[in-house]
Amino acid sequence: MEKPTLPKGTRDFGPAQMAKRQFIFNTIRSVFQKYGFQPLETPAMENLTTLTGKYGDEGDQLLFKILNSGDYLKDVEASKLNTKDSRLITSDISEKGLRYDLTVPFARYVVMNRHEITFPFKRYQIQPVWRADRPQKGRYREFYQCDADVVGTDSLICEAEIILMIKEVFKGFGITDYTIKINHRAILSGLAEICKGGNETSLFVAIDKLDKIGEEKVKEELRIRGFADANLTEVFEILNFKGTTTEKIQFITQKFANSEAGKKGISDLTQVLQLLKDYNATEENVEFDMALARGLSYYTGCIFEVKINNVAIGSVSGGGRYDNLTGGFGLPNVSGVGFSFGVDRLYDAMEELKLFPQDAQISSKVLIAHFDAECKKYGLGVLQQLRAKGIASEIYPDAVKIQKQLDYANKKLIPYVIVIGSEEVKSGVLAFKDMKAGEQKKLSVGEIINIIK
Repeated sequence: MEKPTLPKGTRDFGPAQMAKRQFIFNTIRSVFQKYGFQPLETPAMENLTTLTGKYGDEGDQLLFKILNSGDYLKDVEASKLNTKDSRLITSDISEKGLRYDLTVPFARYVVMNRHEITFPFKRYQIQPVWRADRPQKGRYREFYQCDADVVGTDSLICEAEIILMIKEVFKGFGITDYTIKINHRAILSGLAEICKGGNETSLFVAIDKLDKIGEEKVKEELRIRGFADANLTEVFEILNFKGTTTEKIQFITQKFANSEAGKKGISDLTQVLQLLKDYNATEENVEFDMALARGLSYYTGCIFEVKINNVAIGSVSGGGRYDNLTGGFGLPNVSGVGFSFGVDRLYDAMEELKLFPQDAQISSKVLIAHFDAECKKYGLGVLQQLRAKGIASEIYPDAVKIQKQLDYANKKLIPYVIVIGSEEVKSGVLAFKDMKAGEQKKLSVGEIINIIK
């Protein structure tokens, strides 16, 4: 008999875990809806032509490809079958792939439905995505994202509201020690101008690895890609500058005196910070990080990344503006901005910090326990009265000792138990037990409903 296993980088979620995950989903969903975002879902698979070329070379390598159904090798030329480079036959044997994120499918949806939707279009999406990455702590091959995006406006109010939504979600989670890092792709373009002769994308990709591999290895990678030492010295002088947000902006304003791209980035960033003040919000937990690059190649404006401090997990949220994403699908000049929460990393961080509320794991509020068949029959009527009032409740289905029924309630974290014996059947006054306090009262069904509600 084959031993059951799971693919690496995937997991099962039992009832206790799902209760906590639902707490995360519901908290995020309520904030998204409060800010005017509408729900959307797209298929798990997309055409590879939709996905490729949107995430940079490294992202393309992490796409899960789906083999064509039937004899997927039948249309492959014999000469290609003998090659050791499987990439040469990918387009022949695979037309579809699992989605890498929710933003590109969203852009595809906008283009296909542009005549039916109202711009600016605000949508949120909570679905799994897949990446052929190396599994490790906080990094999985299948994981959920919670996205919120706006397309059809270039207003920086959207960027300011992203910061406000992140703050509100974290308040709902009880997370107080976190950092929302913000930068602008045009500021990075200003850095690239300093590195004359170097490839801009190569610079972005390398800088994005600073936290992982350190400054020296990033410099080494950039040298290999043709960047001169003299220019790298100036770039890292900027990246390593320490100070307040105001001091950083003053510093790079001088450095980018001759960079139109750099000036644009500074202007946008300054406006976003001013908008936060206009919302009567503070810059608390917000940090201008000139080294923040974000690896995805479609970002063109402000970019965000969120890290919970003092936990072993990496970033739990990120996003930015992408002015050209729909252009790849035939709809140019539609600006968009969005961000995403990584549910699995949030879950791990909240477990580490012990932030899940106890009642998040409660499925039923009441268990009806009974002594015999007559009591169980009476209990069914009580059960229906509770459910009619919207109270999640259940009855123990089997004839077992009362203690076993109480143990069941404790294991499921059911806070209240109604115990029905022959006396309760006759009088209609029920034994109502508070499992946490260990107290028991005699109450009518109506009184019990009032207490629970």
